[in-house]
Amino acid sequence: MKILVLNAGSSSLKYQLIDTDNGTVIAKGLCERIGLDNPKLVYGAAGKDKIEKILDMKDHTAAIQYVLDILSDKEVGVVSSMSEIDAVGHRIVHGGEKFNKSVLITEEVLKDIEEISDLAPLHNPANLMGVRACQAIMPATPMVAVFDTAFHQTMPPKAFLYGLPYEAYEKLMVRRYGFHGTSHYYVSERASELLGENGKDAKIITCHLGNGSSITAVAGGKSVDTSMGLTPLEGVVMGTRSGDMDPAIVTYLMEKLDLDIKGINEYLNKKSGVAGVSGVSSDFRDLSKAAAECNERAKIALDMFAYRVKKYVGAYAAAMGGVDAIVFTAGVGENDDAVRAAVLEGLEYMGVEADFELNANCPRGKEVEISKSSSKVKVFVIPTDEEMVIARQTAELV
Repeated sequence: MKILVLNAGSSSLKYQLIDTDNGTVIAKGLCERIGLDNPKLVYGAAGKDKIEKILDMKDHTAAIQYVLDILSDKEVGVVSSMSEIDAVGHRIVHGGEKFNKSVLITEEVLKDIEEISDLAPLHNPANLMGVRACQAIMPATPMVAVFDTAFHQTMPPKAFLYGLPYEAYEKLMVRRYGFHGTSHYYVSERASELLGENGKDAKIITCHLGNGSSITAVAGGKSVDTSMGLTPLEGVVMGTRSGDMDPAIVTYLMEKLDLDIKGINEYLNKKSGVAGVSGVSSDFRDLSKAAAECNERAKIALDMFAYRVKKYVGAYAAAMGGVDAIVFTAGVGENDDAVRAAVLEGLEYMGVEADFELNANCPRGKEVEISKSSSKVKVFVIPTDEEMVIARQTAELV
């Protein structure tokens, strides 16, 4: 089946056309600055030159129409008509407790997603815009919603509840939801395969490390705990997000810095993390360069990040009663050998014997085991593929 995967942001649209029969990406790209000045379409197809065009994209409907037009273009397209696209898979960030798996999109589903938009005000409304725009152009094409939070709905109450009055959960839906679910699902499933005959029952810790980072404990293929919470702000220190901290800091900063709700949200989500600590950047490549040039704050930021990841790895090993494999994925996890080394150093007591030489020379974009053959705990670098998960789950439902 040919599945169009869409990930709509407030002013952007990422897309991939995937053939799920052979697992290949036929074409991919993005539309950026939708509704703003100089909106741009980027398009790349296998065996063809990359194309960039400045186009008039006043809204997501226009953007999706341009995507479909170029996919079916006689010269550079990859399908003869839109009828070749069997279904559309939409990434939806927050599914709350209503959705513990991917679902075919109906009006009732869209209403339910809209009702929980308060839990992800920056993401769900944008995702819904993408769905509505696509429906307007492709009304007869089946569509599927794939939720970032769905994989984590197997967590038990002891893991997802906060120490608040129960009515906060019962009436206001305040609980841990977790994110990056499609990524954690993909790499944990792949790690299970690499572990062989005992992989299905394995205890795996997946580390999705990037500008946004989360750690997940996976036992027997199910998420039993994860570091992100009600929102993606909780967990390890990230690119611009603070991660775990004393909740009283919020009111203290609001008072001392004269911040309103919008101001404190921006402070914690966009001005904190390794960018705020270092004063350099949220990009780990910039931090590594600055640390090598003896920038002490950049070094501290990197140390903080690796330390927090290591603490979660230790905590999840304890929670599951052991660990069979640790997986690194996403931009930093796949490409930053120094971060991986800093996380793995000192974990010998857990049975981790990392091959640090292999780790330092790990080829980018490749699936590699970076633990020694004698290691009781396997360590893998597995490139994530969230779009492929969305495509496959869409194909299964359709």
